Amino acid sequence: MTLFKIREIIIDAIPADLKAAIAGGIGLFIAFVGLSDAGIVAANKSTIVGWGDWSKPTTMLAIAGIIITLILFARNIPGALFIGLVLTAILGLITGLIPMPSEVMSTVPSLHPTFGAAFQGLDEAFTPQMWIVIATFLLVALFDTTGSLVGVAKAGNFMEGNTLPRAGKALMADSVGMLSGSILGTSPTTAFIESSTGIMMGARSGFASVVTGGLFLVALLFSPLLSVVTSAVTSPAMVVVGILMAANLANINWKDFPIAAASFLTVLGMPLAYSISDGISMGFVIYPILMVATGRRKEVHPIMYVLGLIFIAFIIIMQTN
Repeated sequence: MTLFKIREIIIDAIPADLKAAIAGGIGLFIAFVGLSDAGIVAANKSTIVGWGDWSKPTTMLAIAGIIITLILFARNIPGALFIGLVLTAILGLITGLIPMPSEVMSTVPSLHPTFGAAFQGLDEAFTPQMWIVIATFLLVALFDTTGSLVGVAKAGNFMEGNTLPRAGKALMADSVGMLSGSILGTSPTTAFIESSTGIMMGARSGFASVVTGGLFLVALLFSPLLSVVTSAVTSPAMVVVGILMAANLANINWKDFPIAAASFLTVLGMPLAYSISDGISMGFVIYPILMVATGRRKEVHPIMYVLGLIFIAFIIIMQTN
C-alpha cells in the first residue's frame, strides 16, 4: 500500500478539519492513558470511569510529577518534559516508591524464541476466519499509524496547507519498521504518538529520532536501570503533551455542523473507545453521511466515501467477533 502511494492518497484526502480532530483527539487519548496508567482515573461501576485511589503512594507520586512538569513547562524551562521525568524518578527513588535497580547491566535477550515466528503455520493463514483477522489488523494498523503521523505532523507544524510534505518517505519508514518488527517477532514497530513528546521539545529534523534509536541500542545493555521509569514517571509527560496537542481543536470549524459533528465524534471516540482507529472510524462514517444529507456531496473527496464504507464494514466485523 505504501509502494503504490495508497496511504499517501488517503492522508491527502482527509479534510483539514478532520486532521485537526485526529491530532486533538490523540492528545486527549494519550493524556487519558497517562492518567489511567498512573491510577489517577480508574474504572468505576457507578459512573463507568472516575477518580482512582489517590491515597496510593505511586498515584501521589504521579500527581506530584504532573505538578512539577506543569510548573517547569509554564515557566518555559528548556527540556521541561525530560527534567520532569528525571525529578519524578528521583523523588520515587528517595521515597522508596520506586525500587532501586538490583543491577546496572545485563545480557541482551535472545531473538531465537520469536524470530521468524510469523511464518510458522502458514497453512492456517488461508482460512476465511484468518483473512478476517488479517483485514482487521490491517485496518487498525493502517489508521492507527495514519492518525499518529497526522497528529505528529500537526503538533510539529509540518503540514503545508492540507498536505503532509514528504509523506511517502515517512510512510515507507513506518512500513519497513512494521514489516521488520513482525519478522523479528515484536508488536508493530511503527509510528507512535509518543514521538510528539520530542517534537514539543523542539525536535524537527529527525536527528532526535536517530539519537533515540542509538540510545535504545545502548539501553539493551542497561535494561535493569529502565525499571525506574514506571507509569508514575511517564504519565506527567503524557498529560502535558496531551494539553499541547489539544490546541489543534481550535482549527476545527465548529460553526459548520457536519464538520463539527464528525470532528467531535472523532475526538470523543479515541479516549472512550481507547483506540485511535476506532475514534477515526466514527468520524469517517458520519462525515460523508452528513455531507450528503445536507446536499454537499461534491465537497467530499471520493476516497472519503470509500473509507466510510470500509469503516462501516470494519465496525460490523468488530462488533460481531
